[in-house]
Amino acid sequence: MSFRKEKKFQISNSESIQIKKEFFKDGMKNLYPQRIINSLYFDTKDFRLFKDSEEGVLPRKKIRVRWYKDNKNYTKETKISSLEGRYKIKEPYIFVKQKENTSLFDQQYGILFPSLIVQYEREYYLFNKVRITFDRNITYNYLNHTTKPRYIEHMCVMEIKTPSYLSEDYIEKIFQYPTSRFSKYCRGVLRTQEVAK
Repeated sequence: MSFRKEKKFQISNSESIQIKKEFFKDGMKNLYPQRIINSLYFDTKDFRLFKDSEEGVLPRKKIRVRWYKDNKNYTKETKISSLEGRYKIKEPYIFVKQKENTSLFDQQYGILFPSLIVQYEREYYLFNKVRITFDRNITYNYLNHTTKPRYIEHMCVMEIKTPSYLSEDYIEKIFQYPTSRFSKYCRGVLRTQEVAK
């Protein structure tokens, strides 16, 4: 298990273009090819994982199955926030039923059901030994409603992922932008519920 730091920055499309332009000028490099990511999130019937995340409860989890476009290799990811820090557990996953009809069991939360599908385009970069990703064209599809409402996100997300040993001062010297809380899962639940009303 390796703990990591994550910092998220909610930015506009134009800000994303400008930031990348500046970082490329200062030596930022492509890390991986751009790709489309799909995440199927699971929650209890009364949305305990969503509520715990919104309230900042520790320990808490987000549980999802992730896959990439045109790639049927599914991975179950459990993101854990604890008093010690944040870490992620990954394991291969095979759908026995259709995605929207499957369920999972978690020791902490019990039986979990599909609640939201998030899709977005991700770009991967390396800058001053720090991994940076830019997510854009984010869409949310809410599964716990008869109409399955969809919401298109108008903002982008820049995310910094670093090992836990890197100091806050080091990160803040490189990225002098205000951070913001941006959970795709929580934002997707809130926005699609608004559409469903």
